[in-house]
Amino acid sequence: MMDASGLLAHSDDHASMMSVQSIHPNPDTMSKLVRRLKALTLALLPVEVSPDRLEDPTSRVITHQVVSSYIAAAGDLIEALPYCLLRARKEFMWEAGHNPADYGENLGRAIACEVLARRVIHLAPPDKMHAMMSSRFRHREVDGDESERLSAIEIAIDSHCTIFLSSSEAQDVVNDLWCGRLVQKHDTEHGIEFVPSKHEGYDGFWSHLSTSRLSVPRYQNIFRIIVWLLFLFIYSQAVREPLDKIDPNYTDFDKWEVVMYVMGLAFAFEDIQKILKLLIFVSWRAIGFWNIVSLCIDALLMTAFCLRVAGISSSGPGNYNLRLKSFQCLSFVAPLIWMKVIPIFDGYKFVGTMQICIARMLQESGIFFCLLALLGVGFLQGLYALDAADGQGDRPAEVVHVLIQALLQAPNYDRFEIRWNVATVVILLNILISLFSSAYDDVVEDAAAEYLAYFADKAVGMIRAPDQFLYPAPFNLIEIVVGPFEYVVHPRTYATINKYVMGTIFFIPLAVIALYEAELDPSKNKWVKNWLSHSDQGFEDDPEAQDPEPDDEDAANGLRISRVPFKELISVFPDTTQSSEAVILGEVRDLKNQIEELKKLLLEKNR
Repeated sequence: MMDASGLLAHSDDHASMMSVQSIHPNPDTMSKLVRRLKALTLALLPVEVSPDRLEDPTSRVITHQVVSSYIAAAGDLIEALPYCLLRARKEFMWEAGHNPADYGENLGRAIACEVLARRVIHLAPPDKMHAMMSSRFRHREVDGDESERLSAIEIAIDSHCTIFLSSSEAQDVVNDLWCGRLVQKHDTEHGIEFVPSKHEGYDGFWSHLSTSRLSVPRYQNIFRIIVWLLFLFIYSQAVREPLDKIDPNYTDFDKWEVVMYVMGLAFAFEDIQKILKLLIFVSWRAIGFWNIVSLCIDALLMTAFCLRVAGISSSGPGNYNLRLKSFQCLSFVAPLIWMKVIPIFDGYKFVGTMQICIARMLQESGIFFCLLALLGVGFLQGLYALDAADGQGDRPAEVVHVLIQALLQAPNYDRFEIRWNVATVVILLNILISLFSSAYDDVVEDAAAEYLAYFADKAVGMIRAPDQFLYPAPFNLIEIVVGPFEYVVHPRTYATINKYVMGTIFFIPLAVIALYEAELDPSKNKWVKNWLSHSDQGFEDDPEAQDPEPDDEDAANGLRISRVPFKELISVFPDTTQSSEAVILGEVRDLKNQIEELKKLLLEKNR
């Protein structure tokens, strides 16, 4: 158990955390606090410590007293403490990567900072937890510039802090962002703050009928799923156009092609706008795997469209060739389009974890192809030398073709009178398998934390780029018409224009959202909540669950369940909040105090 001084320190810190107000310190002050926390961590971990010992909830290193010391070290900047700890973690990781000799020490310090940030959030009172997680701060960078404004939850996502993001407190904030209980508040500098929704606490249908609810990640996700499934259907019809046309000389756009290319243009505008806003207002680290996939889809669709237009504009054989190339390019989009169906089901842990594995494997493929490029140069030169040994050399394209076939495990080395199958299999294939295996093990080993970190990235990523009036694709083409009014009318007038335009276009989705939030949301509707939840869920602290009594008939027969009170039953349980070493040390400390008291009594008696 925690000693009296530690318990008192914990109580004082808890009280100070409750009394502190929302603050916005300048970047220099934040940098000073980060340096102080780094100095504390260096004093805490002067030598290398195993990460498992730091992550253990009953760790002898990161104790309640240590957490209290870090809370006290923040002074009046308690709300900024998680952000600064995660910032210190990021700097320790940078030092670990640039100083291999001290990699183990700095890795342990980075993990300690992340664990401490999680413990601090755990001790925060409920009314301050959201502010500590979502308040955005700046710090002074090494080159003297101010950093971008980030919150603790955002810097944890950018740094892939699975320990921090897998905590129940972090997931509570992520779920509030996902469900719209925390929303964006835009300032004059194109920045955003996460604040409680003004719709919370109101139960009427009309109070929830607002165009701002379209920006809630949960509703964005549902809307984009429906639009993407519709796009898949349209794409499937468009690629059949060469088969469905009886007249092969018919060259105009098919109706399915027109709709497909219009939607493709809308997706391209949306993806480019999102990436530009992330680069300008957030960081390039916020660009994820699916952003790259989307850009590839947009590029292929636009290429197919340009070839199609060029084919329609030309005549003669060029018309047919360009039309053929356009549909060939369009066919390349199919794997990527169907790949983006995966996020539809990433709410399920298994699919989400497999999605993370695939993304990690594709990242490892980059390492593989870097090695392949070096080996490929050597193989290409060797094959060319074998081909030229007889004094006759074939075209270099044929040598390159043989090399590509070898990579695909279908080599034909007969012309070179030598077989390199073993070399290509061992060097090329097994390297890729080992990289994929390591990526899979890294993810599956801590699958729950990896998935929670991915879900946090998904939820926050939908609202990080500042967009006060959200027009989901393909309706963002309408925003191209409305957007210029921002520069010629008053901001309030511009907001009114968007309100009426969005209210007209999205009335049906907005009405469904308002109906759900007002009547069917499990957090507000008791019947729906009881239907979706387990009958015993949430009764752990209920006195009737701890000391139940039989029904009237059994009670009349003298039957009792709680003959031994609940408190008496748990009095013999071990204290699992502390390690066995800490319990032993506490008992030794108590024994020493008793011995000291006994010595004092003996001395007084001898006098």
